[in-house]
Amino acid sequence: MTMLSAMKISSSAMTAQMVRMNTTASNLANMDVVGSTEDQAYKAKKPIFRTVLEKFSEKDYQASVQVTGVSQTDRPNIRRYEPQNPLADEEGYVYQSNVNSIEEMVEMTNASRSYQTNVEVMNATKKMMMATLQLGKG
Repeated sequence: MTMLSAMKISSSAMTAQMVRMNTTASNLANMDVVGSTEDQAYKAKKPIFRTVLEKFSEKDYQASVQVTGVSQTDRPNIRRYEPQNPLADEEGYVYQSNVNSIEEMVEMTNASRSYQTNVEVMNATKKMMMATLQLGKG
């Protein structure tokens, strides 16, 4: 694998982790959104990733991480009695989002750490490239 291939993999992984963090932030921002029906209530979203092997040979290996989509979690929404809420149904219930704030905070922490790991890989690769260039000058 070339050093540029390593940088490409890290770069695509960083982009994927940014999508993961943005999706998590959106879930947290919408966790208090309610609806009159379960279909109208906010549903937590999760990005879907895949590894793409673009080129593979004895001399070269190129891969990347791609976001293929965003899915909604299938966890049910919570039905809550709030007769004073203008969105309440005829029985006085609203449906709150299915976002679990604790799970989302863990997800945000994991995505952030994964992003930071890829930054460190990118920096180490850059350092090796610079050292290689210095060898040629010596």
